[in-house]
Amino acid sequence: MGKGILEVKLVDAKGLLNTEAIVSGLVSGKMDPYVVIQYRNQEKTSSVARGQGTNPTWNETFKFLVQYSGDNSQHKLILRIMDQDTFTADDFVGQATINVADVILLGMENGKGELHTCKHRVVLADQTYCGEIRVGVTFTPKVDEDTSEELGGWRDSFHY
Repeated sequence: MGKGILEVKLVDAKGLLNTEAIVSGLVSGKMDPYVVIQYRNQEKTSSVARGQGTNPTWNETFKFLVQYSGDNSQHKLILRIMDQDTFTADDFVGQATINVADVILLGMENGKGELHTCKHRVVLADQTYCGEIRVGVTFTPKVDEDTSEELGGWRDSFHY
């Protein structure tokens, strides 16, 4: 079983569905989108792109600990785009799913696996297209941290 770090670069989104309430025929304001990124049982949340509406930019990086056992079916990133609301529950804007099993496998074999920043479809629950999100993914295997035997102790670091 291999371990490593999955680094997710959340760049931006375009053409998202505007979830702001329509009042008297006018949109009441711009969306304040953020992204909840889930990898297995780990979850990270981006900052809120205040007032950026349907074309937000984040430019944030998130790290997830990966334990790879060769089972490809469980290695997916789920990106849920939400609209932060002040007085009501946050609105679901859409979701993108990225299978990262090949990136992890490539990283285990070559020392680094990378999915360059590219567009991914954002869809609603019924799989209706509602925009795109740009994300890059990198996987780097982690060498066991217990290397004290190889590095030597305090006695080996002192020279007379």
